[in-house]
Amino acid sequence: MEAKAANAGIAAKDSAEDVQDQAMEEHDKDEVFTSKTMQDSLTAIGRQYAAQPDVPRRVHILGTGSIGKLVAHSLRGLPNPPPVTLLLHRKMLLRAWEAGKQEITMLDDGVEVKRSGFDVELMPLTRREHGVDLKDGQSSVYDFDTEAKPHEIAKQLAAQQSQQSTEQSQRPTDALSEDEPEPSDAAAAEPIHNLIVTLKAPTTLSALRRLRPRLLPTSTICLLQNGMGVIDTLNTHLFPDPTQRPNYMQGIITHGVNVPPAKARIDPFYAVHAGHGTIALGLLPRDDLTPGTPRGAARGEPENPDIWAPSSRYLLRTLTRAPVLCAVGFTPLELLQQQLEKLAVNSVLNPLTVLLDARNGSILYNFALTRTMRLLLAETSLILRSLPELRNLPNINARFSAARLETLVVSVANLTSDNISSMLADVRAGRQTEVEFINGYIVRRGEEMGIKAVVNYAIMQVVLGKGMIGQRERREDVTFEKGMDPNAADL
Repeated sequence: MEAKAANAGIAAKDSAEDVQDQAMEEHDKDEVFTSKTMQDSLTAIGRQYAAQPDVPRRVHILGTGSIGKLVAHSLRGLPNPPPVTLLLHRKMLLRAWEAGKQEITMLDDGVEVKRSGFDVELMPLTRREHGVDLKDGQSSVYDFDTEAKPHEIAKQLAAQQSQQSTEQSQRPTDALSEDEPEPSDAAAAEPIHNLIVTLKAPTTLSALRRLRPRLLPTSTICLLQNGMGVIDTLNTHLFPDPTQRPNYMQGIITHGVNVPPAKARIDPFYAVHAGHGTIALGLLPRDDLTPGTPRGAARGEPENPDIWAPSSRYLLRTLTRAPVLCAVGFTPLELLQQQLEKLAVNSVLNPLTVLLDARNGSILYNFALTRTMRLLLAETSLILRSLPELRNLPNINARFSAARLETLVVSVANLTSDNISSMLADVRAGRQTEVEFINGYIVRRGEEMGIKAVVNYAIMQVVLGKGMIGQRERREDVTFEKGMDPNAADL
């Protein structure tokens, strides 16, 4: 009797759970139907501004330089701010954050504004040698005591890594050994849906390579940096499959932010907002969808009539509602033209100040430098006016004429006459410059159309050469015995 009563109780409990599950399914169907009905009743503009409750709100920021601090500081100042995670690439920064007050300080118009509430993550510490990724503490390909050359050792290590990843993917999840360590940080394995990158263009590829497993086709990457051609590099080396690429957003920032060197040694999360500007943002359309194909249909997902991914719309809305950033959204074609204008200005101002080792105003009122400027702009103007992306657009010849580009360069040099260009600061500090994504981009686009940009190529090579000289001096690759220094004055 007791067994029959127990079985009856279990059956009644299972029946109640089934009824509850059916009710929840019906409720979900009603919510989906109501949401779809409301969305269909809205106009195209109304759908763009409709609330999206299912989009993850967390924003990851890669790059804690001056611009990265400004963006993170501004987002945390919003009403109902989104969760912000700072991705740190050095252990020293993590130790400084944990030992400090765990806040970002921004000096604006003589007033220090402190904001906290940030989460931090330490990126995987890896390095790349001869095309193979090596973890922190792993021996270099140059340290193996064999007769094999470094690139041959790298091929062997790459084959071993590929075999290990294949074996791990084929093993069932319940077959893991108890001796195998579990991930130490669960947050470091979670997907990244909204990523803002404020790194220099040359370091973007190596940094995003460490985050590649966490980036999904539904993620959005916002690039706030100088130069052009970064997205082409990412697609070639990280996302060769168009259907697996994330969504891209690009930005042009005109804010003036700096970090005093003396203050940076005391507090690496301190910055000075010296000049207020704007941020021009633009979403890039995906090229994995054929015309007329709804978003998501190519990946077997439910049809969505929206042009942009939900994460892209959310990130654009979040940035544009920050009053300090003054961010404005533009169409992809209009943003491209603004990018090309800034590229033309940087292709003259940055390399010339590097070669002269002087401030921006030094190129003014100097006829010899004006001749050099005009040679550069003549090449740049011809290439920009010949781009297939700008074909059939009105007023292109006037907008990108050499005379107008020269006016832009002179006006920027006059407004920032006392400033040091970012490229000159990189050369002085022994860092890699962005010249290959500025003048180098002009050279590459010219070669695609059969135009040889010899002046831009020569300027780029000289800047690269000067950067190598500075790096060698900082590393002290060449040492001299006492009395053997060739730069010493003759006695």
